[in-house]
Amino acid sequence: MKALAWVITSLIALLLYAMWLGKGNWFRVWDLDREVAAQQTANQALEARNAQLAAEARDLHSGYDALEERARYELGMVRADEVFFHVMEPGSSPRAEVKHP
Repeated sequence: MKALAWVITSLIALLLYAMWLGKGNWFRVWDLDREVAAQQTANQALEARNAQLAAEARDLHSGYDALEERARYELGMVRADEVFFHVMEPGSSPRAEVKHP
């Protein structure tokens, strides 16, 4: 009976060793779960950014409103039938004009 007790105790010890310190142990599983959670958070942020970029691309492809808005604010463009007034704050100096050849 003592031999059977030693065999069972040895098997339990081996199983516990494998579970806590062997390959694929609980510490490694816990660490991988943490990494997966961090990656899922990063993926959600990237998915939101991709959705925003896709919506902007659809706007640029489908209509001229977004294109016109970008041209006005980023490039300073105006329509042919519009008059552009540049209002300067008192005390500010005008930018140096770029001369084109």
